[in-house]
Amino acid sequence: MSNSHHEKRISLYKKAARQAKILRKQIEFIIGVTKTGLDIIDSEFNIRYIDPEWAKIYGDFRHKKCFEYFMDRTDVCPGCGVKQALETKNIVITQEKLEKEGNRDIQVTTIPFQGENGEWLVAEINVDITQRKQIEEALRKSEAQQKAILNNVPDMAWLKDTEGRYIAANEPFSIASAFDSKAIIGKTDYDIWPKELADKFRADDNKVIASGRRLSVEEQFVDKQGNAHWLETIKTPIFNGNGKIIGTTGIAHDITERKKQEEQLFIYRTHLETLVRERTSNLEKEINERKIAEQEKEGLNKELMKNNIRLKQLSLRDSHTGLYNHRFLADVIEAEFQRAKRYAYPLSVIMLDLDYFKSINDVYGHQFGDLVLKQFSDHLKKAVRNYDIVIRYGGEEFLIISPVIDRQSSISFAQRILDNINLSDFGNNKHTVKLKLSISVATFPEDAVNKGIDLVELADKLINSVKESGGNKVYSSLDVKDQKQLVPVEEVTDVAYLKEKVNKLTKRANQSLIEAIFAFAKTIEVKDHYTGEHVERTVGYAVDIARALNLSDNEIEHIRQASMLHDLGKIGISEKILYKKSKLTTKEFSEIRRHPQIGVDIIRPIHFLHPVIPFILYHHERWDGKGYPYGLKEEAIPLGARIVSVADVYQALISDRPYRKAYTKKKALEIIKEESGVLFDPAIVNIFFEVLHKEN
Repeated sequence: MSNSHHEKRISLYKKAARQAKILRKQIEFIIGVTKTGLDIIDSEFNIRYIDPEWAKIYGDFRHKKCFEYFMDRTDVCPGCGVKQALETKNIVITQEKLEKEGNRDIQVTTIPFQGENGEWLVAEINVDITQRKQIEEALRKSEAQQKAILNNVPDMAWLKDTEGRYIAANEPFSIASAFDSKAIIGKTDYDIWPKELADKFRADDNKVIASGRRLSVEEQFVDKQGNAHWLETIKTPIFNGNGKIIGTTGIAHDITERKKQEEQLFIYRTHLETLVRERTSNLEKEINERKIAEQEKEGLNKELMKNNIRLKQLSLRDSHTGLYNHRFLADVIEAEFQRAKRYAYPLSVIMLDLDYFKSINDVYGHQFGDLVLKQFSDHLKKAVRNYDIVIRYGGEEFLIISPVIDRQSSISFAQRILDNINLSDFGNNKHTVKLKLSISVATFPEDAVNKGIDLVELADKLINSVKESGGNKVYSSLDVKDQKQLVPVEEVTDVAYLKEKVNKLTKRANQSLIEAIFAFAKTIEVKDHYTGEHVERTVGYAVDIARALNLSDNEIEHIRQASMLHDLGKIGISEKILYKKSKLTTKEFSEIRRHPQIGVDIIRPIHFLHPVIPFILYHHERWDGKGYPYGLKEEAIPLGARIVSVADVYQALISDRPYRKAYTKKKALEIIKEESGVLFDPAIVNIFFEVLHKEN
């Protein structure tokens, strides 16, 4: 053989070796990723070879008998796949439990082959199927759980496969379909329902399977007993562990009664619309009749002028808000009351009065106040039902006539309106304000009245009780301790009458004065927007602490007023200091420390506010005596000032300030706790934490 031929053979051999090495690395990589192992066993059951990746995971068991490693035995296993493959010279697939290496399931494929010397060997391909077995077991448990859930659902509920065959159904479904829950398994809708209904059900299932999303429908349905129902049905796809849709589940809720109520309300709304048209037509007829009569007496031109005035007086709508006006109330309230008596419906009158609205007009002007009234009216129109009647009763007083709604439902409805209004902003790009509402609820037949107008008068009296309690609440006759004050007294002595009159005049005078003071305080928000928002939240925390301490109503009211006015003195502080983002100088800090004294000086001339002066003056004193303006210590600081101090600092910590971002509530509470016994009264801090815990 020539040298060139020999070199060529060597080159081919090296190339084949390189390719074999590359192929072997690829096989080893695939085996490692897929958790598949290869080993070779001879006819004496000796393990000749095991691939390295499999050995890394499950151990190197070369030079051992296969039954020693797999089953920890001393002899060939019963049903041994290696033995069968050697005897039959065919591929054998078995499954073994690999006890020795962590209780794993291994699927073994045994392939017989002849070696180069004619010896019969067996190649075993091992696949770890432990995870697959665990998934199969989890699916079996999941199916059992779904069936258990079905049996606890009060509505009709079922499971189907993708072919529309029922897998499970609960007792309500069995009653409606007249099929036993076991007998229904394997059936389709065509085995149970009429074809038209089955076609619809099958179409809905196909939509769910195709889209992979839930489907919600309202549908009419007649059960096997012949009873008609309206159902609200929700159908949802069922996915397996690989994200594949394997069926659908459904729940059907009976909404027949709700549909009947909606139908009754539609009839009632139609009646109401007819009444409005009739009232409008009668008014127009009255106007036309009077117009003709007066034209005959005094002439056409003079009558036209009078008629224009009359048309404005008889207008059914308030020109500013677009709501019905007082004239319409007089016509509609008695008709609604008689209708409620005739058909045994409840009838509610909800009266709403804007608290301290005078302060908005005083601070921002009447044009801004008119804008707020219009926006408030729009809120009301969106909040009520279609067949409720909203009326502008007076300047800032409104009335809602709500048919077919009892006292408790009316109170809940009124509270929702109050919460919505409290959370909303009113105004324009330049100024925004928050509104407070006094709301009263009078309801027939719960409140014993004989006429529709009696409901309005009762609501009006209840409004006064709400105002006297501080406003921004919802009252019904249940909230008034002395029911007699709602009923007119026919015989009273002159002295009793005069006392009652003086008390009312005093309360009215005080309320007007408070509105003026709060209007003045509101101007702080123009200078310092933080203060305007901060005060309202501080009031809430301070009042909650006072109530938790079981203070009297009078003491709680003083604390409420003090927390509202505690920053009133900032009206005298320069805006440069209020807006400054960097640290205050000594001179600037001395200036801002004057605001408690400034606030006290403002309200000192008002006699009935004298009880709140100490709370305002000392709310920056510290428990350790290092506060200002006088360095009072511990119990020497008035209780009200200690309460306002905790509420004030907590709200300041959780608010954005010009010189820093707001702390989280968690961090703010940590700071309050650290300063207990230093800045704050420890007892007040403990009560404050209890209040927050109850709120959470």
